[in-house]
Amino acid sequence: MTEMTPVTDTNANAADAEAPKKMVLPDAQTVTAVRHWTDRLFSFRVTRPASLRFRSGEFVMIGLMGDPHPETGKQKPLLRAYSIASPSWDEELEFYSIKVQDGPLTSKLQHIKVGDQIILRPKPVGTLVHDALLPGKRIWFFATGTGFAPFASLLREPQTYEDYDEVIITHTCREAGELQYGAELIESLKDDELLNEVIGEGFWKKIKYYPTTTREESAKMGRITDLMRSGEAFADLGVEPLNAETDRAMICGNLAFNLELKEMLEDYGLEEGANSDPKHYVVEKAFLD
Repeated sequence: MTEMTPVTDTNANAADAEAPKKMVLPDAQTVTAVRHWTDRLFSFRVTRPASLRFRSGEFVMIGLMGDPHPETGKQKPLLRAYSIASPSWDEELEFYSIKVQDGPLTSKLQHIKVGDQIILRPKPVGTLVHDALLPGKRIWFFATGTGFAPFASLLREPQTYEDYDEVIITHTCREAGELQYGAELIESLKDDELLNEVIGEGFWKKIKYYPTTTREESAKMGRITDLMRSGEAFADLGVEPLNAETDRAMICGNLAFNLELKEMLEDYGLEEGANSDPKHYVVEKAFLD
């Protein structure tokens, strides 16, 4: 018995051989929008997995495939924790990122374009959620750099305005241009028809936005911690210093900022909370600017 030789289309085989194989990413989501804010900062939106449920303020692991191993040619995923900047009800997912030219991931991620794919592990976690705080009258969001991202989510979350009479967002950056992402987002809330309908007309009037810069000249110069110690920040905002009876806080910034502000909040009498033990303030430990 002889083995039959299958009939093949040589033209088709040649075309297949010439066509480059496009890698299929694990847990892939497609980029739908990209905006570069400065030479150090950009934001992007991607499709949302149908099964993904998260609480505003949480983060997920996202990334790209790393470079092929010089010997084996195999590639491994490069993943980092990124706060979801879009609110829990959004049909897409938004992220806000720094660019690090020699960074293993961001050196590649900063070049993504609409239609590209990224890896997104759909297991949201994090401490910057309303469930980790006891009821209060005023919520403080303290951010540096891209640490604004989880607050971009929480500022568009109806529960924020249901739970608090006043929302104070401080954002400290080195240069004025680095404040643009946050400033535009807060301004856009005034004309957001959906949120004004769902939360209530003029809900955004509860927000007090306090942007500062540390290097480039701006309307308000200085580190937020220094401005709080001097009392200038409280005078500018027209509020009393924080106290455990009325104030709740969330912190997302570089490590030194987080530690300094933690100590300050505890001096004010606030205690650190967690999902399993709600208290007066929480810190996002996964974020590093």
